[in-house]
Amino acid sequence: MKRNFTVRHGALDGLEAFLCVAQHRSFRRAASELNVTPSAISQAVRTLEARLGAVLLTRTTRSVGLTEVGEKFLVRAKPAFAELVAAGEAARESSQRPAGTLRLSAPRAVVPILLQPLVASFRVAYPQIEVEIAVSEKLVDLVADGFDAGVRPGQVLPPDMVAVRLSPPFRLVIVGTQGYLTRSGRPERPEDLRNHACLRLRRSGGALARWVLKKKGGTVELAVSGPFIANDFLTLLEAALEGQGLAQVPEPIAAAALAAGRLVHVLEPFAPLTPGVFLYHPHRRQVTPKLRAFIDHIKSRAASGKRGK
Repeated sequence: MKRNFTVRHGALDGLEAFLCVAQHRSFRRAASELNVTPSAISQAVRTLEARLGAVLLTRTTRSVGLTEVGEKFLVRAKPAFAELVAAGEAARESSQRPAGTLRLSAPRAVVPILLQPLVASFRVAYPQIEVEIAVSEKLVDLVADGFDAGVRPGQVLPPDMVAVRLSPPFRLVIVGTQGYLTRSGRPERPEDLRNHACLRLRRSGGALARWVLKKKGGTVELAVSGPFIANDFLTLLEAALEGQGLAQVPEPIAAAALAAGRLVHVLEPFAPLTPGVFLYHPHRRQVTPKLRAFIDHIKSRAASGKRGK
């Protein structure tokens, strides 16, 4: 059975004063150490005794001693108070230096090409910080799920978040194998996609993503059809590499396959430009030192032209 537990307001008031008097056997020396007046020390101890309903100290004009109750109280209270002080110092130290576990939520596609190289160099610079990456296509609630920050494309960032750029803007490109194009023909206009096997993305909310194509003065969204659906871009890319159809994916994740000739561009003049990828975190008055260190590392690498390389 769960017990209700509360710390009574002021429960620790006077404890430090009592411990200091018990150590020095003197109100005056305790007052000097704590930088208060002897009368303030005396009042604090009297308040503590009144709250406990017990006399802890015996006082004469010449000396201060402990009652039997005071001796027993000192034995238990002194180490407990020392532990509280140590806990406070540890919390203060942790709040001022980068340490602990940095938890990041990121979609699968950005991890190998962008996040892992960045984290590797960060771990060299800050070996005392552990980094945990949770792969998810879902736009998670960072605070509720215990994440320090997330990584997402700029077009889907929540509006109330602070964003830090991780990549330059990039295109969404349509790609396929030469073998597929030889069998099915090469689309020359967006309307031609109606006759092709388009590999589609299922968003975390359940809807099928439309393909976005550039048109004069803006973009247009097309509902396409095809034999394969996945919830992440890397799986769609792998299906395209197997010749299953055409996929629309961020250009950086297809760059190596395009350079090697394993994939070719389709409808390249219609490829729209996207804002790029960003690290995002809640708008807090004070960012934790570990997250601040990671953000500074990102900016430092961006300034040196390295980014995720």
